[in-house]
Amino acid sequence: MGSVQRQPNGSARGTRPVRIANCSGGQMEPGWQMRKQATGGPVDFITGDWLAENNMAQEAAAMDAGTGQGFKKNSWEGLQLSMDVIAQKGIKVIINGGGLGPQNLARKCQELITANDYELNVAYVSGDNITGRVRSSLRKTGKLPDSFQDGSGKNHRDAKFTADEVLASTAYLGARAIVEALKNGADIIICGRVADAAPIIGAAWWWFGWKDTDYDRLAGAFLAGHIIECSAYASGSNFSGFNRFPLETFVDSGFPIAEVNEDGSCVITKHPGTGGMVTEETIKCQLLYEIQGNVYLNSDVTAILDHVQIKQEGKDRVRFSGIKGRPPPPTTKLAVFFKGGYESQNLANFAGYSTRRKHKLYETQIRKRLAEQGLTKQFDILEFQMIGDPRPDPRRMFESTTYSRIFAQAKKPEPLSALKLILADDTQQKPSGLHWAQDMRTADPKTFYVYYPCIMPQDEIIEAAHLLDRNGHTKQTIYVSRPPKYEPFGERESYDSPNPKAMESFGETVRMPLGNIVIGRSGDKGPNVNMGLFTDRPEIWEWFRSFLTLDRMKSLVGKDWKDEYRIERVEFPTIYAIHFVIYGILGRGVSSSTLLDNRGKGFTDYIRAKHVDVPKQFLQWCWEEDDFEDE
Repeated sequence: MGSVQRQPNGSARGTRPVRIANCSGGQMEPGWQMRKQATGGPVDFITGDWLAENNMAQEAAAMDAGTGQGFKKNSWEGLQLSMDVIAQKGIKVIINGGGLGPQNLARKCQELITANDYELNVAYVSGDNITGRVRSSLRKTGKLPDSFQDGSGKNHRDAKFTADEVLASTAYLGARAIVEALKNGADIIICGRVADAAPIIGAAWWWFGWKDTDYDRLAGAFLAGHIIECSAYASGSNFSGFNRFPLETFVDSGFPIAEVNEDGSCVITKHPGTGGMVTEETIKCQLLYEIQGNVYLNSDVTAILDHVQIKQEGKDRVRFSGIKGRPPPPTTKLAVFFKGGYESQNLANFAGYSTRRKHKLYETQIRKRLAEQGLTKQFDILEFQMIGDPRPDPRRMFESTTYSRIFAQAKKPEPLSALKLILADDTQQKPSGLHWAQDMRTADPKTFYVYYPCIMPQDEIIEAAHLLDRNGHTKQTIYVSRPPKYEPFGERESYDSPNPKAMESFGETVRMPLGNIVIGRSGDKGPNVNMGLFTDRPEIWEWFRSFLTLDRMKSLVGKDWKDEYRIERVEFPTIYAIHFVIYGILGRGVSSSTLLDNRGKGFTDYIRAKHVDVPKQFLQWCWEEDDFEDE
């Protein structure tokens, strides 16, 4: 094939907003979304994030088993499908999909580029993988390095794992190596565990030639990255206000684009003709998703969110501004992943009458059999969960059906296999109404990984960008300096609303779901759930901020609340929003949580389903739940 000439976009650099299109927000995102973003209209950069905490452990296990090269396969698929368009249009690509093998993915890209004679330069980023250091410390001292701390600043001397159990340990890098790679001519940059927003920060940083002390600009780009890094979450997907619009709107949401300005503000949009929508509400939902309160930390900058502004400026165009920046903290997030053992889920359905007593009988039978065989103490976790509540006077069998979920974890697989056999042996002794209608493979022991969160000093990271030659060899390595200034982060703010209004001052009330009047989003941060709720009406704000206190949220959590949990609350009055973090509610976190909603994604809609007393004067702005029923 002859040489494919690029259509250069470098001449526009710094003279207009940079258009950054995101094509992935998770490991399952298909590669063809990258090509869709590349061909849908003009963009300067394409970014993609295929990594999350649990993914790194999965890739480490696959590498140990000889079945993987450390990178996410879907990210490679996207590059294969899109490389011709990338080369033709001169689009630059920065992806957070290299996992534990960014050099391996970079070399595969170079092979494809060389084979097709594309004029593209490839680089990869290193410095995040410190697995060797963690294992070495555990072998020598029995603990993690002294400089590794938890969020309260205490050393992790209580780590309950050994060097041989550690699968991976990755530090969250910022955008500094990305910027250096771009300065030295890279067109495609493969990252390992950089922070989710780092590819977007790096693109804007290089485009405008910012200094690393331009904190307001960097903070604006950081939040632009936060908005678009979860792909369609900014443009209609996972939108809790979807019920107010035609369902067809959300069948195939187009992925977002951030037009970042020189001052760090941006416009969030998407390609014309794609589904979904970009509105103030979809952007507010994504802003409030997985943040850390009103101060959001990053390896390059600390973002202050108190004065955020979100304004619609046209169809599928929302201006995002008002973010202030401060120097970054001296530490960065560190994830340690270790082998947790084995887990299984045994599922059984129950129909009809006396449901709770049936579940209790089932649990009593199984626990007795386990005790008889001396197996009870061999489980680290053994939970019997009743999922659902039967509807009184059901009209169809589904309305009467609940299911039992037996969630078990153990250091070895044998107790889990024994549990499955006990269930099979007792088939003819089951309670009435029990029936199975599922794939029994969930009952087989499978390995699980535990995510152990830490922080570590940024100055201990050795970060670099590596540029490849046409043969896939490293031709240049650029070591990256650390941030010029740090600003230690103190305690997070948490407060009830100052000068709250008395509830009786709002007049008569009517009982209804909270979701009729507010929307929002929730997600996981390790073992914690964060949740943001907001109203779109300034007239409701005074009631909302006064009503939704710390104690009120605890009561809304209901029987799921435990005394060992901790809760924080802050307000964003410029967008009529309240944000909560509930610490500890996900247990050990996504990879080993016992919860059905182990990522906290359903938590907001659970709270919105709660019935509360809403002032009648607000009925004109309420929405209906619109939970239609088949006749």
